Amino acid sequence: MGRRRVGDQIHRDPGAAAAARTAAAAAGAAAAAASSMTCIFSKLLCSLKMQYRVLSTAIFVILVLAFFEKPSSLSVTSDLRFRRVLWEPPCGLMECIEAFCLVLFIVDAVIKSYLIGWEEFQKTKWLIAYIIVLAASTMDWTVSLCLFCKERVRVRRILRPFFLLQNSSLMKKTLKCLRQTLPQITSVMLLLVLHLVLFTMIAMLLFTRAQTTEDEEWKTYFRNLPESLTSLLVLLTTANNPDVMIPAYSRNRAYSLFFIVFSIIGTFLLMNLLTAIIYNQFRGYLLSSIQTSIIRRCLGIRAAFEVLCCERPTKAGRTGSISVTVSTNTVLQVLQKVKMSSLHKQEIIKQAKAFTHDCVTVEQFRALFDELQKERMKEYPPKPVYRSSFLQKLQIVFSHRFADYVGNLIVAVHLTCIFVALVLDAEKPISERDGFFFGVVNGSFVLYYLLEMALKIFALGIKGYCSYKSNLFDGLLTLILLVLQLSSLVQYGFPHPGWNPDLHGLLSLWETVRMANMLIVFRFLRIIPNIKLMALVAGSLFDLIKNLRAFAGILVVAYYVFAIVGIVLFKDKIPAPHNSTNSSLNVNISLENITLQCGTYEQLDYWPNNFDDFAAALVTLWNLMVVNNWQVFLDVFSRYASPWSKLYFVAWWLVSSVIWVNLFVALILENFIHKWDRSYHPSFSDQESEYQMSVQDMFRGDLEEPTEEELLERLRHHPHLHLPRGPT
Repeated sequence: MGRRRVGDQIHRDPGAAAAARTAAAAAGAAAAAASSMTCIFSKLLCSLKMQYRVLSTAIFVILVLAFFEKPSSLSVTSDLRFRRVLWEPPCGLMECIEAFCLVLFIVDAVIKSYLIGWEEFQKTKWLIAYIIVLAASTMDWTVSLCLFCKERVRVRRILRPFFLLQNSSLMKKTLKCLRQTLPQITSVMLLLVLHLVLFTMIAMLLFTRAQTTEDEEWKTYFRNLPESLTSLLVLLTTANNPDVMIPAYSRNRAYSLFFIVFSIIGTFLLMNLLTAIIYNQFRGYLLSSIQTSIIRRCLGIRAAFEVLCCERPTKAGRTGSISVTVSTNTVLQVLQKVKMSSLHKQEIIKQAKAFTHDCVTVEQFRALFDELQKERMKEYPPKPVYRSSFLQKLQIVFSHRFADYVGNLIVAVHLTCIFVALVLDAEKPISERDGFFFGVVNGSFVLYYLLEMALKIFALGIKGYCSYKSNLFDGLLTLILLVLQLSSLVQYGFPHPGWNPDLHGLLSLWETVRMANMLIVFRFLRIIPNIKLMALVAGSLFDLIKNLRAFAGILVVAYYVFAIVGIVLFKDKIPAPHNSTNSSLNVNISLENITLQCGTYEQLDYWPNNFDDFAAALVTLWNLMVVNNWQVFLDVFSRYASPWSKLYFVAWWLVSSVIWVNLFVALILENFIHKWDRSYHPSFSDQESEYQMSVQDMFRGDLEEPTEEELLERLRHHPHLHLPRGPT
């Protein structure tokens, strides 16, 4: 009746009828325009995605070239005593691949510069730097060809990580946050420097050269200012504790107070204060960055509404008032052609069809796309239906969580058997071991794992079984164990007492058993989801891996740059032993008939740690980042390269261990605390548990949604959005 009265009113009022016809025409035109625009945008989106994939592939290829270029990493080992390069690329091969990647980058830079225009180009520092890096890389590439690839320094290799940075907006934001955090970090670093210098002066006064007896403390650690600074800097990282204080402590126990006070102030106070500052400052900048992303998303949704909307009369059509809405059919047409997650699209379409009216207001339009923020948990297929009551009861039993508990208990028993056997056979050579125990135990448990997998498939169905990642993990390991067990039976027959056959095939019996036991150890990881605190910790780690990839990208850039610089500075500086010659220093080294000093590079056999190729440089940088025995590297490169080489290693320690590791620890704390609060807070509802946590969810309590007035003001002054009418 209400609809009929409104229709009669419009029919009697010519103005209202005209307004209705205009609104209908506008709605039809908007739908047609939306359809055509959606097609254009979809094609543009496809081309942009294709361009992004091509660029990502080119970036990956140009970064990986460092493993194959001279000096090539294609050798079995990086040990200086045994390293033999299997293949060196001919001049021009790697350069051709690099040239193809550079051409793709140049095309990308030209397209971006053309699309944004000259005025915006002048404001875009990243794009300007992009073009400068491309020009420098092209010039250096040309020089390489002119010199037939015999140049020692290739500048373009150091510039390659820039392509990874400029292709990721999140990495740019992360880098900006780090740059803005540096002043606060610098203040603490100055305190550390002051602390280090003061204690160095005190140490040089305490541990002076004795007049009558040889002072080991002075001779080994505090002979001069550079060695004193280095010794205390290494002590700051606890890498040489307690070695650095043993000579003095053995003479007088009071000397230990100096080293204890130094460690308390530097290691336990200032270094932890640095972690707190990085956590506090960077979290604030990350919040600001996420807040900007939310504003952009809301602005995009509001702009989409303005593009698709049409004006139509309200029920008070006699007064001429109109409302700005979007036709539901227009929204559905747009959604059908827009590429997004299928789960999100289905939920948005479901909510759009649930509207009682044939139009969508701005509030409803905005609420529709709020679903894009949510990362829905996976929905599992329904269980199979059995008619037999007996089968139904079996299905209930084997689909219950207690069935998983029983499976975990069986795996624990299996691991216990393996552990007992390993302890009993630890000192026995393989020829004296009896394989009967392992053969029977592993065979019995593999049969149980097969039975467990079959019962789960029966209870959940094949689709339901495969929909759980834990089941796929268990099933894959079970099938591999079955293949290993069957191959062992085929090669060596059934186990019996004293069973220890010789090698008959590709793998010996003990290699097969060892592989099976390692897989069983991995299978025990299934226990993690069943222990709440352990699942919480594991979930925090997975969230970090999934959502905070930009921080790992920054670390990759740092590793790449320092590895290339290390190759340039230290390649072939450390001579191989056995009467080899260091051509740069004209030093003959023979380690066969000399006594090596304890704790040196040569005595510890650190020969694989060097900068003679890219892969070896990465591993060496990793060992330095861990800072265990990093004083060994400081010493060896000071002796063979230059005393100034310590600056390189201190810079790497600051970038990797001080800044990046502290930042990573701070973000782990933030993520874990948030998940802990959500898991144990009484207001944590079942509805919230249907969604996974995103980066925005980590800081949801501190973020603010922009108001309607702010969005409209931004739309009116947006430089790239020209609407046919002003936003209302």
